[in-house]
Amino acid sequence: MGYYIITIGCYMNQADSERVASFLEDNGCQQTATWEIADIVILLTCGIRQAAEDRAYGLVNQIVKRNPKAKIILSGCLAKRKDVKLRLGKQVSLFMSINELPNLFKLLSKTKKVNLSDEEDLRKNKGDKYLSIIPKHESLFRAYVPIGNGCNNFCSYCVVPYARGREVYRSATDIIREVKDLIINRDYKEIVLIAQNVNSYQSGTIDFPKLLLKLIRIKGDFLIRFFSSHPKDLSDELIRVIASSDKMANHLHIALQSGDDSILKAMNRKYTVKHFSRLIEKIRDARPGIAVTTDVIVGFPGETRAQFKKTLKIFKELTFEMAYISQYSRRPGTLAWSMDDNISLAEKKRRELELDCVLKTGALKVNQQYLNKELRVLVERKDRQGHYHGRTSSFKDVKLLDATEVHLGKFAMVKIKAIKNFSLIGEIVK
Repeated sequence: MGYYIITIGCYMNQADSERVASFLEDNGCQQTATWEIADIVILLTCGIRQAAEDRAYGLVNQIVKRNPKAKIILSGCLAKRKDVKLRLGKQVSLFMSINELPNLFKLLSKTKKVNLSDEEDLRKNKGDKYLSIIPKHESLFRAYVPIGNGCNNFCSYCVVPYARGREVYRSATDIIREVKDLIINRDYKEIVLIAQNVNSYQSGTIDFPKLLLKLIRIKGDFLIRFFSSHPKDLSDELIRVIASSDKMANHLHIALQSGDDSILKAMNRKYTVKHFSRLIEKIRDARPGIAVTTDVIVGFPGETRAQFKKTLKIFKELTFEMAYISQYSRRPGTLAWSMDDNISLAEKKRRELELDCVLKTGALKVNQQYLNKELRVLVERKDRQGHYHGRTSSFKDVKLLDATEVHLGKFAMVKIKAIKNFSLIGEIVK
């Protein structure tokens, strides 16, 4: 059978898609060039924002219309939503939690005669089982390595705990084995550790800082990066580990979400703005020059203009180098679903633009420090105009001018000649 995977959303979905591909090929399937000719089409969906959800609906409709013979498998954040099942039930062959991947074909072939207890057995899989599948990596030099699945935090706006279940983590032995193979046997240059909350990792006596220490001791020339960190779990020990080695990327992504304590409480974030600011101060003291990026939501239910201005204030004070700014979107099943979404779309957009303006000003100011400096860049792609691009340890995109003798997936020294708000322009050092 031919298969095609469509991935919407986060790094975790990207990593999941690589395991889905590996599982299908181990079971005799072959990837097709397009979904129009595939026998099985798998959608790894995202339910964080309405736009991502709407994209999934549109794709399902297109697939049914243009490839009616295909079996559509819907996984990811939307797979267990009752309203999604009601809307797409006649078009989708299987709604599958990613945890159920090892039983995909049994679930797909079950009949109405299947015993209920048998079906429950098929679906009783924890998130660590599918993570043991060896992935089919899309990149030959950067690997997304999931260290766990699920979330216990229940932020009031977020669907992840309902979509992926409670936190389950892989053993340190399995993670180290996978990373060693990537670095030593396959010469990968960047390892990206991912989970819904990496810094709550725990396997036996090994927590996240201890896991990182074991990984940076692996021999080789590589970088370790990780997503995503929750402020309530970012320990002093983790900060020390980040500062201890150049193998740790000079970059920390940590979600602020709001600059107002009352909104943070309503979001169930379990930290204060003061605590967050202190964390940023600690990490910058421990590793001067580290790039800090963040996430923020504007227009959360009840957010007043005065409360939003506190978010503007913290952005000016902390000077993030990038931020993913989201307009609040109601998500079925979350605690915030029952709250009055009383901020208009026009006001949400206005707040997003105001925050983006502050972000760009601060990011451009930070990027001035890179002018005329030589930076180590991992060359990763070529754009449509023929220019190579790479990424620094600090997660900066760098456009390479007049680069001819460069190799994708290799490090190069680059002198920075110009800057933009969120990227750099440079020349290869001869």
